Amino acid sequence: MRSKPKIILTNDDGIFSPGLRVLYEAVKDLGEIYIVAPSEPKSAVGLGITLHKPIRVNEVTLWGKTRGFAINGTPSDSIHVAREVVVKDSIDLVLSGVNIGDNTSMQTILSSGTLGAASEASLMGIKSIAFSANVQSGEEFYKEEYSSIIKKTIRVIVSYVLEQGFPKGVDVISVNFPDEIKSGAYVVPAARLRWWEKLEERKDPRGVPYYWLYGEPTEPEPDTDVYVVHVLKGIALTPLVLDMSASSGKAYSQLNTIAKIVQKALEESTI
Repeated sequence: MRSKPKIILTNDDGIFSPGLRVLYEAVKDLGEIYIVAPSEPKSAVGLGITLHKPIRVNEVTLWGKTRGFAINGTPSDSIHVAREVVVKDSIDLVLSGVNIGDNTSMQTILSSGTLGAASEASLMGIKSIAFSANVQSGEEFYKEEYSSIIKKTIRVIVSYVLEQGFPKGVDVISVNFPDEIKSGAYVVPAARLRWWEKLEERKDPRGVPYYWLYGEPTEPEPDTDVYVVHVLKGIALTPLVLDMSASSGKAYSQLNTIAKIVQKALEESTI
């Protein structure tokens, strides 16, 4: 690795998010820092990329003097813009966040723009870390004690990764902070669910029904990221891998049987 690693910062809450500023302040002297993020919030877009319109890139000044690049695309688009337009070189690490709202559970991880950017980078061979906090608004990041703990934690994690390397076999590290930190840091897997999704039917002024999607919290599963953040009020570190292929030999065996049946049907088909 170079003496000064190239580090990309992004955020799905937009380039002017207070969470992005917290992230920047935590790592600003740990390498060559490049900030590329959507110009406005792009939450819950997952790994979405922009294919139906041009991506515009505008240089902006952040927090008085810091250079950043705002795009009209998604968090995942930010990774491609950073690599091909801004840095034009290999990237050592991508840091995404700090997100307004926790990203605990696979249900949330798969839809999160914060994790989407980190995952997009990882698919391209760039190690990445996503940071999220269980806060309701960016105003929480202005609380000195709270932001100080978050910045210290981020700095420790990033410094370790830069010095010692990324954990073997891990693609993305997801770090989630509680709204109030009352215990330590825990390495835990992601829960499967965080919410039971529901639809509430409403009617517009013309009497035509429409639906509002919302979620009711599930019972936190012990020894998971949801439990650590919402029950223990601790910091959850969750290692993620992006290979979603089933590892069970039995699954492959059963599907192989189905494949043979399909093959036979195709061979007998007159079409």
